[in-house]
Amino acid sequence: MSDLDLLYSDIEEDLRGSVRDLLEDRCDSDAVTRMYDGDRTVVESLWKSLTELGLAGLLVPEDRDGQGASAREAAVVLEELGRAAAPVPFLTSSVVATTLLLEGDSDLLAPLATGERTAALLVPWSLAPDAEIPAVSIDDDRLSGTVSTVAGALEADLFLVPVAAGSGLSVYAVEAHEASIVPLVSLDMTRQLADVTVDAAPGEVVVADAEQAVRRALDAGAALLASEQAGVARWCLDTTVAYVKDRKQFGRPVGGFQALKHRLADLYAGVESAAAAARYAAATLAQADPDAPVGASTAQAFNGDVAVLAAEEAVQLHAGIGMTWEHPAHLYLKRAKADQIALGTPGRHRARLAGLVGLPG
Repeated sequence: MSDLDLLYSDIEEDLRGSVRDLLEDRCDSDAVTRMYDGDRTVVESLWKSLTELGLAGLLVPEDRDGQGASAREAAVVLEELGRAAAPVPFLTSSVVATTLLLEGDSDLLAPLATGERTAALLVPWSLAPDAEIPAVSIDDDRLSGTVSTVAGALEADLFLVPVAAGSGLSVYAVEAHEASIVPLVSLDMTRQLADVTVDAAPGEVVVADAEQAVRRALDAGAALLASEQAGVARWCLDTTVAYVKDRKQFGRPVGGFQALKHRLADLYAGVESAAAAARYAAATLAQADPDAPVGASTAQAFNGDVAVLAAEEAVQLHAGIGMTWEHPAHLYLKRAKADQIALGTPGRHRARLAGLVGLPG
């Protein structure tokens, strides 16, 4: 393992400030809550604002119309997106799909980098990087099959479709209008899932012999999802601490009660550890370190549970107001719980991690 700098650079902190300012101005929690009533208007306007900052192309080299940044910068963005429960396809399009397209020389990458188009990898959102990759069938360059619970499908202009090609796997690009997309009622409607069917849809090969490329894309998604989870947990902790400092009972702030102090101290330790795990995953990914899969699975084995605990504590310690629809705590609980099973459950990643570090199964 090479030396890794886990500290944030000045550039990364400046990026954080820009993204946070934009989200505070454009990602109102009331607008996000309205997504549960079917109003998705916030998605397009917010995504356009983020792409104007160049965020869609962070992982794309400058000679391919991107920003030439790394997973470290993408992780900072995802921390802030998690902190705002922002309903944008950054993780699905600008991380997972983009990482996959970087394995080839397709000209589809440039419009993704500029935010002109978005893409989604056609696999279930629960698929772990080491799981069997579902593939659709092909007949005379026409693709047919159904994939359930796909994330980013509703925002995608383009699907990257794993196809069984002989004894291997290839990835084809299919225009979204060639597919049938059925939205699902999802726990987290800010990242709504959908069933996608292609029926004799035309496509073109973008990555041949693609199994390892798909796994690397899923690994990148899992590694950087940890930063989103850390951002969710951080918002829950900070908001809860601020509330218990202000809320009074029996003439004193409830945060002064010993039972609450102990719970919040334990939660603080967990959130700090989650931030460190996410940072390590992003740093190893950015440097293409051999420990990158270890970093991704370590972060996913830990951060999913921490984010759920932080959200549950936020709901409970806000007491009656935390249970209301008007308070945004429920947005974070739903995001945390959905993220917990995305790209592999904590249990799945613990089992994978055992194999990666040579422990018996």
